Amino acid sequence: MKKMLDLALSPEVAFNEDAFTKHITQLLRITSTDQVTIRKLKRSIDARSRQIKVNVQAEVYVGEQAPLLLSYRKDFPNVHNAPQAIVVGGGPAGMFAALRLIELEIKPIVLERGKDVRSRRRDLAAITKHHTVNPDSNYCFGEGGAGTYSDGKLYTRSKKRGDVRRILEILVAHGATADILVDAHPHIGTNKLPGIVTELRESILNAGGEFHFDTKVTDVVLSNQEIKGVITEKGDKIEGLGVILATGHSARDIFELLHHRGIYIEAKPFAMGVRIEHPQPLIDRIQYHCENRGEYLPASSYALVAQVKHKGVEKGVFSFCMCPGGYIVPAATAPGEVVVNGMSPSRRDSKYANSGMVVAIDEDDMLPYQKFGPLAGLQMQKELEQRACHLAGGTQVAPAQVMSDFVQGKLSKELLPTSYQPGLQSVQMNEVLPENIAYRLKEGFKIFGQKMRGYLTDQAQIIGVESRTSSPVRIPRDKETLEHVQVKRLFPCAEGAGYAGGIVSAAMDGERCAEKLAAMYAGKKDVSYTSA
Repeated sequence: MKKMLDLALSPEVAFNEDAFTKHITQLLRITSTDQVTIRKLKRSIDARSRQIKVNVQAEVYVGEQAPLLLSYRKDFPNVHNAPQAIVVGGGPAGMFAALRLIELEIKPIVLERGKDVRSRRRDLAAITKHHTVNPDSNYCFGEGGAGTYSDGKLYTRSKKRGDVRRILEILVAHGATADILVDAHPHIGTNKLPGIVTELRESILNAGGEFHFDTKVTDVVLSNQEIKGVITEKGDKIEGLGVILATGHSARDIFELLHHRGIYIEAKPFAMGVRIEHPQPLIDRIQYHCENRGEYLPASSYALVAQVKHKGVEKGVFSFCMCPGGYIVPAATAPGEVVVNGMSPSRRDSKYANSGMVVAIDEDDMLPYQKFGPLAGLQMQKELEQRACHLAGGTQVAPAQVMSDFVQGKLSKELLPTSYQPGLQSVQMNEVLPENIAYRLKEGFKIFGQKMRGYLTDQAQIIGVESRTSSPVRIPRDKETLEHVQVKRLFPCAEGAGYAGGIVSAAMDGERCAEKLAAMYAGKKDVSYTSA
């Protein structure tokens, strides 16, 4: 017998496995002698009223064998001697592209400019402790990409681009908890992602693929508008069926290389602003309507958006990459710049909540940078990050201001405790941010203070700058083939190309690019898992 259940439960039951199992067995009058499998399908928190409920959808099998939890199996062909394709970038897009190529019997050659996930930790520690930025190994570059050490959120709205369940199952098969298959806003945690990333790499290597670290692509082999391969910083020429370019949103040298080589790119809208940090208990009180969220409710999150008019033009102000129970980290990719990002461990047990709070940037904002052509937004980013660094003292110390002081235009005499380990310097953020961004943030904070009573407070502070929300450049590709609009055998992929954002959507885009490359240049037909 199979039963489908839609339940509204207290947090104490929904998040406690023993209590949940007891509730189900009593509800269905199941005896201890029955063969039973209870499986959660979906779980989400409803905090709209003071009586918080958790909506759980579950399936229960009584007296019969339940189907396997995962349909995905790590059963790869050996591609050691197969035709090869090049994957530039070892983030989620690159790794999932490599796995899909293997399934399609193509050997992936993954080239990652940074270090393996374990060695990368030393470079992250050097940023925090010694303010030393390695341009090729940092929070943005290295095995696993930017997401590995900056959060691990798996929520995506890009369901039409591919099979979300398949991506999550692959992560579970490589060590992620099965909870990510259930929760409405799944999250792995930056403390667990390195192990999963290592397992993904091992699958690629065990199947005969290659993974090269400290291997920076500095040129492309281009002939008659067709890409033959790439050239590395060491002078090696690597050729293949095609190139999947999955370098992430901060690989500025790649954008500059393409522009220099006459490969068409274009400026793309993005967003910039600050990180804002509140005490997590304050956000919990606002969202959960209680003084203490207790043992079972997770650290609460929020999503905020407003439209703010400035000089007759209305633009969006919105929260971005909200990290409950998290930390703010230094995400610069070169000396002389300050960039901040947020992350959360799996337990989300920090005493701070942080979120990007950013303003939409479009071609009007980039007009002063017109002479840089398609790199206008990139130059705008650079100048903001360098100004933040200069005004805060020239290290990885970040400029900051108490939230209420920022809104009132006052320099903060004292800053608040923070999760940002390199330290903070009190600065008038008006001096860091362009006038249109600063004005819209101030007005946005006033609106958010009305939407979430207590959000606009002297218990929070803004920390700058949050400038790497997405790529400021798009590498255009054909909608059907995903191939570059000008250069054959080049497949711009995921965040760095301006087509995906976040781990899951990037992974799906990586798979799609692998499938298109295989279909067009290896004769693999009817291969798509991801055309849902």
